[in-house]
Amino acid sequence: QVQLVESGGGLVQPGGSLRLSCAASGFSVSANAMNWYRQAPGKQRELVARISRLGSTNYADSVKGRFTISRDNAKNTVYLQMNNLKPEDAAVYYCNLAANRDYWGQGTQVTVSS
Repeated sequence: QVQLVESGGGLVQPGGSLRLSCAASGFSVSANAMNWYRQAPGKQRELVARISRLGSTNYADSVKGRFTISRDNAKNTVYLQMNNLKPEDAAVYYCNLAANRDYWGQGTQVTVSS
């Protein structure tokens, strides 16, 4: 049974950092592409970062140079390191596995405010 559990969100000041974690079970993150999405109030869910099965990464233009996606195969966990956070980064962040269907975690709230 596939499960994704996000953690690490919170309140941070502009310019600050957070690291989100996505603990996976029921499958291996090393054998699948994994994604981080976010959804702000009144906006569509958008793809933020992706790590392929082979480890290559892709980012939305809005986060390039500030966010880094990575994974720890031994912990079966995917991370999103977010630096130099801006108010427009505030959203609920979701971990996603796109397999035979989309699997989603419950999301973790990121608030960027002074």
